[in-house]
Amino acid sequence: MNIVVSPSRKIIGRLAQGEDLLAALENCAREHGITLAEVQAIGAVSQARVGYYHQQERKYYFLDLNQPLEIVSLLGNISLKDGKPLVHAHLSLADHEGRAFGGHLAEGTLVFACEFTIQEYQSAAPLVRRMDEPTGLFLWPYE
Repeated sequence: MNIVVSPSRKIIGRLAQGEDLLAALENCAREHGITLAEVQAIGAVSQARVGYYHQQERKYYFLDLNQPLEIVSLLGNISLKDGKPLVHAHLSLADHEGRAFGGHLAEGTLVFACEFTIQEYQSAAPLVRRMDEPTGLFLWPYE
C-alpha cells in the first residue's frame, strides 16, 4: 500500500529531564492533534528499555540498560492505534566506551536531555494500525 501525503507542520522541542521518552513523545502528539508524522530525536538517557521482536515466538523481549547512554539516533513514526496517536520508534544508544545498543523504544527509557523533531503529514485518510496476522504485529495496512 502506498498513500500520498503532504508535509504539514513541523514541531521541535525539548523533553524534560526524568520524563519517559516514549510517553512524552506520545503526549506531545496528543497535545498537538498529530495523527500521522515522522519523529526523530537526539540527546541522552539516564536509563533505557529497548525491545527485540522474536519473529518465531511472536513475542517482544526487552533489554534493560540501567546506565547513562547517548541517543545516537531515534527514528520512528506516529499513526493511529485504537483511536490514539501511537509512536513506533527504534532507538540506537551508545555507552561511555562507544558500545552500541538498540531496538524498539519501550516505556522505561528516562530522558536526561532530549531534543526532538516531529514532521506532521496530511493525508486523505488516517493511517490506522491493524493486527497483521502473518507477523503478529500491529502494522499499517498492506492493501
